[in-house]
Amino acid sequence: MAIRALLINPNQMRPPIAPVGLDYMAEALNERGHQVSVLDLCFLPDVHQAVSDAVHHLHPQIIGVSVRNTDDCYYAGQAFVLPRVKEVVQTARKESDAPVVVGGVGFSIAPEETFRFLDADFGIEGEGEIAFCMLADRISRRGKFEEVPGLLYRQRGQLLRSLPHFAELDDLPVCSRRFVNNARYFAEGGQIGFETKRGCTMACAYCADPVAKGRTIRMRSPSKVVDELKALLDQGVDHFHTCDSEFNLPEEHAIEVCEAITRAGLAEKIRWYAYCCPTPFAHELAGAMKEAGCAGIDFGVDSGDDQMLGWLRRHFTAEDLRRTARTCREYDIPFMYDLLIGGPGETFTSVKHTINLTKEISPDCVGVAVGVRIYDGTRMAEIVRNEGPLAANPHLHGVVDDNPAFLKPIFYLSSALGPDAAGHVRALVGDDPRFFFGGGDDPSQDYNYNANELLVEAIRDRGYRGAYWDILRRLRLDRAEGEPSA
Repeated sequence: MAIRALLINPNQMRPPIAPVGLDYMAEALNERGHQVSVLDLCFLPDVHQAVSDAVHHLHPQIIGVSVRNTDDCYYAGQAFVLPRVKEVVQTARKESDAPVVVGGVGFSIAPEETFRFLDADFGIEGEGEIAFCMLADRISRRGKFEEVPGLLYRQRGQLLRSLPHFAELDDLPVCSRRFVNNARYFAEGGQIGFETKRGCTMACAYCADPVAKGRTIRMRSPSKVVDELKALLDQGVDHFHTCDSEFNLPEEHAIEVCEAITRAGLAEKIRWYAYCCPTPFAHELAGAMKEAGCAGIDFGVDSGDDQMLGWLRRHFTAEDLRRTARTCREYDIPFMYDLLIGGPGETFTSVKHTINLTKEISPDCVGVAVGVRIYDGTRMAEIVRNEGPLAANPHLHGVVDDNPAFLKPIFYLSSALGPDAAGHVRALVGDDPRFFFGGGDDPSQDYNYNANELLVEAIRDRGYRGAYWDILRRLRLDRAEGEPSA
């Protein structure tokens, strides 16, 4: 039996990021015959009124609220966004008798704690396309909930939780991307995300992606990736960014996606960016990406010190970083390196190695994060728990009291770096304009994308498009040349 479903996006970060997950979820509900509407709060000033109006107009029988992030993930910012999501949940529950369901990547990192904090009726850990549809079916038929994968709910005062299910992506509907206003997101956000796979097999000490998306890589058929890009191109979107944990894992699938984009004739029509691991990155992949219209790559390198890379459980070395940079230059692909400073074992010496190596390699941009956000279910969480009480740990900063699952922002910053680690890094960087930092007084070097007014203005008013790091890079180059260019 069909059910009326209302999906709500509470994310109001700027520049705006299109809610890809809600687009996918709406497609799945629609395919099952349900009546689905999306309420996007990103562009609406009065959140409470918008939710109230939508509920009274649509009379939904189930309401889904997406949790993309719990915070901004930056040590300098530490903006905790769940209170705003909770306001949306509370308004929906006040205005409607329909059950409120929360889910999304941010929710799935710490599902029990987030569920309790938001005080919703149901929560879905992991992917929602199948689970949300199953829950909608059971609500419409007054069925039992035990078989819904990844479901959290209360029964007689007890919190119950089933294991999540991670689907084969080709079993999910081909997404037309028509339920979200992607054209407006593109006009004000400069890029739109798409997926070629989900999940990650890497064991990086700090990363929550395998926790939220599964520890097995599940790939989409290249033809389905192309179909989705075509659907977005028909909406006027021509700049994209992969949402994959690492586009080049596995490398063979990445090459197949690139070849499919090229065969479809899209390479001359679109520009796209990718997150990649520094290895594997063979010449064949670089050539395929360039031919398919790739405009830039963001490599998560974390450190240039081999000992620190070992601490962080990365599988590459400093020499691999040099090799990846040479390959990008050979194929004329702009690239950036993301650094993560301050993890376990970090010292002044290891930081100096990292900054010196990065300057030697000379990427087009370098993103610097000082302080490692800790998430439950990761190796970092195990490390700090083994070090004793959080409040007594000299390496920890943020909400160390009454925060055992690290739901609120809490960061690891090696005490060996002293009281001004960020200042020490900035002194090593000097006046090199390629380095961007999270926070700080100079908006042209602010790598925190939340409420980044320089990016907002460049995209909305000056027509810049692409990955945010590349927009910042081009703004820097344009200022140096004395003439604007989009």
